[in-house]
Amino acid sequence: MDLILVRGVSGAGKSTIADMLSVYLHSCFSTDDMFMVDGEYKFDPSKLGKYHDATVQKVKDVMVDRQFEIGSGEDLLTPTTIVVHNTFTQEWEMKPYFELAETFGWRVHTIIVENRHGSKSIHDVPDDALKAQKERFEVIL
Repeated sequence: MDLILVRGVSGAGKSTIADMLSVYLHSCFSTDDMFMVDGEYKFDPSKLGKYHDATVQKVKDVMVDRQFEIGSGEDLLTPTTIVVHNTFTQEWEMKPYFELAETFGWRVHTIIVENRHGSKSIHDVPDDALKAQKERFEVIL
């Protein structure tokens, strides 16, 4: 069972990569999805923490369902791979996912998406916010 965290700054192509992976998966989550209202992205910074928590909870729910299915001996319907695509610019932002993976025995993989194609954010992230994301982006090799 694998948890894949797709990370990168806004506009790098995280959602595109996640969409490509989702062809093979049933569980793909992003906090940005919760800001979609009637097909339009409406970012509200006051809801960011709440929405991040809700995304973590969705991942936990899938992991709990998977544990239940394994324990019950029933046919396994819950996906064995989960993808979460968020900016994850700093290590602490991924920590709840690492903790869930450890608790439920899932392997964690991180994928960093680089913006080598010069794409702009589809969510109209201001340049100063994008610059701040780039400056705080942590990589552990």
